[in-house]
Amino acid sequence: MKKLLFFVFIAGLAFSACETQKKESSETMENPFFKEWSTPFGVPPFDEITDDHFRPAIAEGMRLHKEEIDAIVNNTEAPTFENTLVALDKSGAFLNRVYNVFSNLSSAHTNDSIQAIEKDIEPLLSAHYDDINLNEGLFKRVKEVYEQRENLDLNTEQARLLEKKYKAFVRGGAELPADKKARMREINSELATLSVQFGEHVLKDNNAFKLVIEDEAELEGLPAAAISAAAATAKAEGQEGKWIFTISRPSLYPFLTYSPNRAYREKLYKGYIMKGDNENELDNNKIVARTVELRSERAKLFGYNNHAEYILAENMAKNPANVYDILTKVWEKALPVAKNEVADMQAIADKEGAGIKIQGWDWWYYAEKVRQEKYALSEEDVKPYFEVDNVQQGIFALANKLWGINFTERTDLPKYHPDGKVFEVKEADGSTIGIFYTDYFARPSKRGGAWMSSFRKQQVIEGKNVIPVITNVCNFPAPTDDIPSLLSLDQVLTMFHEFGHGLHGLLSNCESRTLSGTSVARDFVELPSQIMENWAFEPEMLALYAKHYQTGEVIPNDLVEKINNAAHFNQGFATVEFLAAGLLDMDYHTLESVEPNMDVRAFEKESMDKYGLIPEIAPRYRSTYFQHIFAGGYSSGYYAYLWAEVLDKDAFDAFKENGLFDQKTAAAFRKYVLSAGGSDDPMTLYMNFRGKEPGIEPLLKGRGLL
Repeated sequence: MKKLLFFVFIAGLAFSACETQKKESSETMENPFFKEWSTPFGVPPFDEITDDHFRPAIAEGMRLHKEEIDAIVNNTEAPTFENTLVALDKSGAFLNRVYNVFSNLSSAHTNDSIQAIEKDIEPLLSAHYDDINLNEGLFKRVKEVYEQRENLDLNTEQARLLEKKYKAFVRGGAELPADKKARMREINSELATLSVQFGEHVLKDNNAFKLVIEDEAELEGLPAAAISAAAATAKAEGQEGKWIFTISRPSLYPFLTYSPNRAYREKLYKGYIMKGDNENELDNNKIVARTVELRSERAKLFGYNNHAEYILAENMAKNPANVYDILTKVWEKALPVAKNEVADMQAIADKEGAGIKIQGWDWWYYAEKVRQEKYALSEEDVKPYFEVDNVQQGIFALANKLWGINFTERTDLPKYHPDGKVFEVKEADGSTIGIFYTDYFARPSKRGGAWMSSFRKQQVIEGKNVIPVITNVCNFPAPTDDIPSLLSLDQVLTMFHEFGHGLHGLLSNCESRTLSGTSVARDFVELPSQIMENWAFEPEMLALYAKHYQTGEVIPNDLVEKINNAAHFNQGFATVEFLAAGLLDMDYHTLESVEPNMDVRAFEKESMDKYGLIPEIAPRYRSTYFQHIFAGGYSSGYYAYLWAEVLDKDAFDAFKENGLFDQKTAAAFRKYVLSAGGSDDPMTLYMNFRGKEPGIEPLLKGRGLL
């Protein structure tokens, strides 16, 4: 009887295994990641991809990647650039394809399912890449090639690839002793989990805050577009007839700027600056403290004094002293300007008999009054000329004038969200450069901010150029039934900025995926984006795209003059709030001794008091929602925007010297910056374009701080 039961049990297992294999085979056949994409240009088939497809596809991607690495390690031929470095560069293609889709959706259109997957897979991916970085056989082959580099007759890009891969292994722990390797794995895994949790908390806290207004009289002073958007938000939440304002910037800033209701302004402002800092289940203080502690410990495993030293060794800045030098030099110029701005606002409040002392929640409201008094300019005067589609067409026209490239909308390509658009990008001769996705409007499923990313990077495979698939994501106000999406001056700059990143990806012309597009030093990557901002409000540029959304009238000259007269308006505030965040980032990451469970609030206050930050200004990002450094790739790198501004202002001077749309200057910028990726040292690339090193004066002049 026992024998019979045993055979029945075994038969059941066999049947179960057979059924499991059938099920897995069926799922594999249905999963779009397991087949060639028949979409035009091989873009992701978003209309076929579901959340359930990601886990098995990522697991398979890791398995295939491991096989590819094993094949390199087990190659019996002597290590060469081709059989080791090129093979390594091309490995992981399947995993990259899956993860590029997943990571973009997790940022731009997430949900509970994607967030659950993200929590599970990020530690697994961390372990997977640690396995590669710590693979002794693989590092041995890479090192052998690296040690022969002087005799290999490599071109500049190949030499750069070899150097970057070798350093990646060293910085990934390949030369650490066994006990330190094990500890580094633990640190990386925990940091991956903390990063996911931090971002999830910020998004949920952002979406949780709502200011509900039921009395129409309390909408006094607010622009029609802000009221319409608040009504649409209320309707979407089942509260039709009310108005809901949120701490998402497209809702927050109009309210802070125009509402005379000071109590409501304070409530919204504090809701924004207290994200992740409310002592609830979404509190990020412990995550920040633990992240800083782990990063410090990891840096010391490699012999660095702190995390900033470890990070900056591979950036243009090279060391923390150079970063502090530029941040503090500009801080010394900007802080007095910000204090003068407070005085101007206080004077208006006093003149009006407000009986208040200016606070953070008053800044936007009274700054707007100052702008109207000094420059006779209101944001509401200019917004009708900056309808989102018109601005986009203006940016495309600029790209055409500079480089002859054209953007054609493709309505036949799948999208991951109906708000988005897709464009085919072509050279003047009609050849396709790449595919460009845009996703501009704020929604609860999208994290805050604006960014560029890649669904596929440009590279050359077997002699054939693989065109990139690039995306720009922003958080602009969504159109309503009666008013289109109208952009503020800052939002116009944001679109130009992200488009510059997009061009960096689209115009890439590199052999290697590792070096293509935006794969450059963190403090160089903002040059292509920030230089584009310089064109936005030039009179010749405005004539191309700034057209009234109702009449089609080109923006009048007197309004253009006002915009440019007010170019330095509020730059003390803008510069100080940015620098405060940059200094806070550096202060965290130059700590050489980190106490467990450090008091994040106390540290932040001590840091800001040290520099004399005035109470009317908060850092652009307080610690608990500083996603750039705690859920992104900018730790010890937020300064990069300022560093790159030194470059972009100097670079734009070349266009002003030769002509705003000078194609020869544009061609040089494309060759040495936009197309070069990380194929050479960034300062070498810059000097190849400009012929000299940049100075800080154009930056100070551009911000009105001289």
